[in-house]
Amino acid sequence: MDQQPPGDRAAAGSGVPTPTCYRHPDRETGISCTRCGRPICPECMVSASVGFQCPDCVRQGSGTGHHPAAARPRTPAGGAVAADPRLVTKILVGINLAVFLLVSVRPALVGDLTLLGLAWDPSPPPGSVEGVAEGQWYRLVTSMFLHQEVVHIGFNMLGLWWLGGQLEAALGRSRYLALYLLSGLAGSALTYLIAAPNQGSLGASGAVYGLFGATAVLMRRMNYDMRPVLVLLAINMVFTFTWGGIAWEAHVGGLIAGVVIAVGMVHAPRERRTAVQAGACALVLLASIGIIVARTMSLT
Repeated sequence: MDQQPPGDRAAAGSGVPTPTCYRHPDRETGISCTRCGRPICPECMVSASVGFQCPDCVRQGSGTGHHPAAARPRTPAGGAVAADPRLVTKILVGINLAVFLLVSVRPALVGDLTLLGLAWDPSPPPGSVEGVAEGQWYRLVTSMFLHQEVVHIGFNMLGLWWLGGQLEAALGRSRYLALYLLSGLAGSALTYLIAAPNQGSLGASGAVYGLFGATAVLMRRMNYDMRPVLVLLAINMVFTFTWGGIAWEAHVGGLIAGVVIAVGMVHAPRERRTAVQAGACALVLLASIGIIVARTMSLT
């Protein structure tokens, strides 16, 4: 997949100044602590029975006889609050960069890791070059971490860093990782379904577009001004469908998956949160598997 301009978190654009987080003055937010009323950003939100609380109120509450589990800090999506809210994002960036350096040293690996439906070159001996339909299912995943051009990986990693950090803080590590991987898989599945069988595709754009869609859902949940992110999304989609050499199928697949998963993550009712969140992820996973199996049957 070709690169796309990364999105970023948008601040409210009304005439009234938007409050900033009391712990992070550079971050605007539309959410306040339900106990003390101080504005808090996603990194500082701790899920409470009603709304969200700030870390200070949670610490104060833990000494009033509450059960320790009830006072344990949680993200808005119910995940555990981590000391380093960007750890998974850093690991994902590191994996992408490591693969990029590896293929720059061994260019032949590109042919082994690229998303490919069927072998494009019949000349090698049978089995030397195969695609997903011929049994190399791993290409659906390895292609998500594969880049050849500096500009390509540069744009994708900027998008991953800018969008991923805030999402990881808001969702928690495990939920965020599920969002990233399932969005990338959905992008690969739609590419496999629609693109020509012998058309190669690579890049993290599907996963990044999933983060893009999730960011829009999260901003809506937090009552941010949606106009900036919608305009940025529209610009990205224009590039997707007008520039040559872009696997638009991966962008669309990842975007849809990111929206579906994020809706389940941030809008799940508290009493059934885990079940709803797992269900949203399972829905995307099963849909992706269904697409992959159907396409494989049609090609073989």
